[in-house]
Amino acid sequence: MVRDVQANRRNDPDRRCGGRPTLLQAALYYYRDANGKELPLGGDLDKARLKWAELESKAKPADLKIMKGIFDRYERDIIPKKAPRTQKDNKAELKHLRKGFEAAPIDAITPSMVAQYRDARTAKTRANREIALLSHVYNMAREWGFTDRENPCAGVRKNKEKVRDYYANEMVWSAVYGKAPQELRDAMDLAYLTGQRPADVIAMRRGDIEGDYLTVQQGKTGKRLRIQMQAGGVKNTLGLLIEDIMARNSQHNSQHFILSRTGMRVSQQMLRNRWDDAREAARSLAASEGRVDDAENIQLFQFKDIRPKAASEITDIADASLLLGHSEQEITKRVYRRIGAVAQPSK
Repeated sequence: MVRDVQANRRNDPDRRCGGRPTLLQAALYYYRDANGKELPLGGDLDKARLKWAELESKAKPADLKIMKGIFDRYERDIIPKKAPRTQKDNKAELKHLRKGFEAAPIDAITPSMVAQYRDARTAKTRANREIALLSHVYNMAREWGFTDRENPCAGVRKNKEKVRDYYANEMVWSAVYGKAPQELRDAMDLAYLTGQRPADVIAMRRGDIEGDYLTVQQGKTGKRLRIQMQAGGVKNTLGLLIEDIMARNSQHNSQHFILSRTGMRVSQQMLRNRWDDAREAARSLAASEGRVDDAENIQLFQFKDIRPKAASEITDIADASLLLGHSEQEITKRVYRRIGAVAQPSK
């Protein structure tokens, strides 16, 4: 039997014994044989149950043989350790994976089944992300000792993804900017000058200023950057922008840069609402003036296109990659550079 020392009683291995072991309860599960000899099974209840079944020559506990138990453990132990945005994405992806695989025995999943899942999903790009997550779930299950089978996702072809190539030219930018309230204009300018993602832009605050730099820790990657605001005591465009923003916000208590007129910190949903309203006003104006092509281009403009706009308009690819926080310039070049290089004619 498995014994929980913390509870000081014998326990059925399929009972939780008051819940999962905490950090203070490490190595509290033991196996006692017929002669009363105890063998430590560690502080992980699931692994203790697997070891118990092995020692007793019994079948693996049923809940640890199907994907539901594996998904549950992954969501409980692995996802909370990831960045907030990744957690949100993984939970959404896991909902779809559960529909396709939750009832399946872990050792019964084959590459063919994964390929069938890929083909059945109408959201082709999301399917790629979900299969990538399933692959990690399966690798963790191997580490936890729940299976010794090869990862069924290995070698499964992904759907071909088309990289977004929309570029917001000056007409589009000016059209939306001209209809934007002040807080949206500030967010657009900060996003363009810093090259950061929308969530990181609205999170910026006075405390992020350290000397001549605006410090950024990217929410998606955790990467830290220092973006120069001035040199030799002279403020650059970013430094002047932040100076203006802080002057406008001086009457409010919030430390954040992007605030509403009443001093409320602008959330992602608030930013989205303001963006949609400004873009629609700009599109409607262009349409009313008979500028059909301009109206269509304005409608396609998303706030997230500001980051690649910044990357595209920086001449040096190395500088663009550094500002965006990419570890490889190829990512900047392939995904974020959306206008061609400037070339001279042959004559």
